[in-house]
Amino acid sequence: MSLNLRGFSSIMDRRLCALLDAIQKTHVEILGDNLVGLYLHGSIAFGCFNPSQSDVDYIAVIHEPPGLETRLRLLEAIYHLNRTAPPKGVEMSVVLLEHCRHFVYPTPFALHFSNAHTAAYARDPRGFASSMHGTDIDLAAHFTVIRHKGVVLCGPPVQAVFGEVPWENYLDSILADVAGACEAVHHDPVYTILNLCRVCAAVREKRVLSKAEGGAWALAHLDALYAPLLRGALACYRTGAAFEPDSHLAAAFCRHILAEIHCQRKGRPK
Repeated sequence: MSLNLRGFSSIMDRRLCALLDAIQKTHVEILGDNLVGLYLHGSIAFGCFNPSQSDVDYIAVIHEPPGLETRLRLLEAIYHLNRTAPPKGVEMSVVLLEHCRHFVYPTPFALHFSNAHTAAYARDPRGFASSMHGTDIDLAAHFTVIRHKGVVLCGPPVQAVFGEVPWENYLDSILADVAGACEAVHHDPVYTILNLCRVCAAVREKRVLSKAEGGAWALAHLDALYAPLLRGALACYRTGAAFEPDSHLAAAFCRHILAEIHCQRKGRPK
């Protein structure tokens, strides 16, 4: 099985293409017939990947839970691949086909890895492989993005693998990601501001947007008072430059959007 990268040249450089090719070959080799497919989501799927800002997000779908030795082999391979990835690294989950076709919330996963877990894995690979399973509310958002924009790295088409995700589950998933926005905006303003924008678009208009699309939507739909903040966040998201917004305006924006989201969710006029 070889990765067809046609059409990706505008959003990926050769190193990223090589990483995706290696991810595919590694998973096919280790999981064999148990592998259903690999599905990209996140910024790659939305076409706004930035090596300095984005991680490489994918879901590996399998038929049956993998045994411990298979989990160890896969994690070792991902750990080493992660060292060749862009700075934010690889974020992946292994999920059973039955939970993709017949959605469950919170969604069970058989294995998970990201940059946040590199130290825990390195300390105790076998213990990590044994314990890294459970449920994850983030998968509702990932599955929704895959159904709307997902890229098939290998395997059947998206619609043959991923069933509908109830909209309320999707909203619950993305709302959890902005719950601490008023604190997070001070240390990660670009992610926090643009994330709030796409959540607001989802609540207002049932839109599934990337962070970049959310920022553009907000420029057209939110109070012009926040336009400089939004333009600054978008510019830094595209370039990877540091963003130091006016702290009072950023805090006011977070409070405003969270209040609007709360009112919209409660069905009350703002």
